[in-house]
Amino acid sequence: MNSRSSVGSLKGIGEKTEKIFQKIGVNTVGDLIRYYPRSFDIYEDPVPISEVEEGRTMTVSGSVFGRIGVSGNRNLQITTLYLKDLTGTIKVLWFRMPFLRNTLGKGGMLILRGRVVRRRDGLVMEHPEIFYPAEKYAEKRSSMQPVYSLTAGLTNNMIVKAVRQALDAADDSMDILPDSLVIRHGFQPYADAVRAMHFPGSKEEFIRARSRFAYEEFLVFILSLRMMKKNDERSENHFVFDDRPEIDRFLMDLPYDLTGAQKKVWDELRTDMQGRHTMSRLVQGDVGSGKTIIAFLGLFLAGLNGYQGALMAPTEVLAKQHFDNISGMLKRYGIPLKAELLTGSMTAKEKREAYERIASGEASVIIGTHALIQEKAVYHNLAMVVTDEQHRFGVKQREALAGKAYMPHILVMSATPIPRTLAIILYGDLDISVIDEMPKDRLPIKNCVVDTGYRETAYRFMKKQVSEGRQCYVICPMVGESETLEAENVQDYSHMLAEEMGGSIRVGCLHGKMKQQEKDAIMDAFANNDIQILVSTTVIEVGIDVPNATVIMIENAERFGLAQLHQLRGRVGRGTHQSYCIFMTASKSEETKERLDILNRSNDGFFIAGEDLRLRGPGDLFGIRQSGILDFRIADVFQDAALLQCAGEDAGELLAEDPQLAGPGKNRLRGYVERKIRETMLETTL
Repeated sequence: MNSRSSVGSLKGIGEKTEKIFQKIGVNTVGDLIRYYPRSFDIYEDPVPISEVEEGRTMTVSGSVFGRIGVSGNRNLQITTLYLKDLTGTIKVLWFRMPFLRNTLGKGGMLILRGRVVRRRDGLVMEHPEIFYPAEKYAEKRSSMQPVYSLTAGLTNNMIVKAVRQALDAADDSMDILPDSLVIRHGFQPYADAVRAMHFPGSKEEFIRARSRFAYEEFLVFILSLRMMKKNDERSENHFVFDDRPEIDRFLMDLPYDLTGAQKKVWDELRTDMQGRHTMSRLVQGDVGSGKTIIAFLGLFLAGLNGYQGALMAPTEVLAKQHFDNISGMLKRYGIPLKAELLTGSMTAKEKREAYERIASGEASVIIGTHALIQEKAVYHNLAMVVTDEQHRFGVKQREALAGKAYMPHILVMSATPIPRTLAIILYGDLDISVIDEMPKDRLPIKNCVVDTGYRETAYRFMKKQVSEGRQCYVICPMVGESETLEAENVQDYSHMLAEEMGGSIRVGCLHGKMKQQEKDAIMDAFANNDIQILVSTTVIEVGIDVPNATVIMIENAERFGLAQLHQLRGRVGRGTHQSYCIFMTASKSEETKERLDILNRSNDGFFIAGEDLRLRGPGDLFGIRQSGILDFRIADVFQDAALLQCAGEDAGELLAEDPQLAGPGKNRLRGYVERKIRETMLETTL
């Protein structure tokens, strides 16, 4: 068995299980070795019940005090017991596990491990892991247990067993880094490092291994980007874009003036489109800075010159919103262009008719999701494509969208406030424009950082906002790509909040475990104010624009990076009403207070990103999950900024000395980079 062996060659993995592994991108033993944990469970010694802290996962030991109760209805049965030790008693809840009444009611010592939260009747441990008899806990004490992202039919234990087998095949011959780089940076041998990524003996051992693979991830990404750019460098502009008077009239008739920054970026965009080479430009701007109107101007300019422009959205809800906005503008300002919507949920007849209008050139501005690059979508003369960082283009996507003709101009919009020095490395194949000025009439969001004792006051404030016709978000924390563990917490929170708010306020629930169609239906209901309060994980970070939403409350705010908190805050403050952001934290640490105070004092995303970069150190086991182009498996552009800078310099040096990476000791790195380039070019979704 080696790294290229099928994952089905591992003991205990049959044909059915192999197909499930393939769903998560694990086809070979090598893929499994690189399927790193999304987090770790660290099993510490039990603490006295009197010392449990709100907002933390803790372990307690004691005996059942009184009777075990089961309440609720068939859909949500709640099992309640009280655990007692010499220092005190704590209430414990389990959801949908009524059988525990019989299992745990036999007496004896229990050890419970779970998250402690504050409810009306004090501190409560919710849905803890049970160790009964208590001696079972000794097997896990002081260990770091890997937690993997899962899919239906795959348990964490199944992955652990498979990874342990796969690691037997791991040796230093699998290392893709040249020896010169391993020695230069003092990295540990590959086999030791990869074992420490899955089953570390200590936190320090994991952090050291993680640094090695974060660097590797950055290096491969940057090399792939630069080698693709070299192969596809500066294609000639085959489109002729003349200035059009309709654009000037449109800008004069708008009820607001573009900011100086917007005007500057629009000039850069127009210059690119009229230049000698095809445009590949990133427009980077904070949430609410007005990137979308710049994109609309580019699409209108393409349409008025007889070409087509396409705008890609990450969700159908947002695509529909863009379509309605563009259609309204075309009609309101008398611009003689036709907009077309194309999404996956349209009927076969609707799609067929849309395809016909697109192929004939009748539709000038096409808005949609990934449906825009399906084979049946044939364009008449596509000249410009606008997308966001969620939908990065590879070479093949550009060719597909070009209708097997010339390369279209590409505009990528990003609201992720990355410091410019890092953006230049990450977006090495794009020219960069920055909108660094907010519209003058934009009301700044009012912020507050509070502890959990403020929660009831926050609920009353949300009720008041809803009574005035407004809407609210409540965000619950999510760690990593899988929401399998967090989704149930969000559901339970939404049940609790629905009871708190009463029957006149509809509370919705949104999480990543839902199918896309379900997510879109919930977001559509929220956009139409059929749902007044949306309880969600961070899936709302991208893909919904509801100007009527004026409050966002972020639970356990200390568990997010500052930049991600700022992105979440950007879901409100998008309309004419005053908006509010409530950062709820159970942490009492000075470090948390300092971090969140930055958000309390500033709404400037680029300032916040810089502070995030300054404050976040290597102590975090995992960085926040980034979106789109920044969606690295383990690396984090803020936490690992120094590694990113280092990888950028090393990539430049490697390619300067050996542009094809053909020299001795680089064959594995070259093969891996070529594989990444192929994957990028063969992707079929945006």
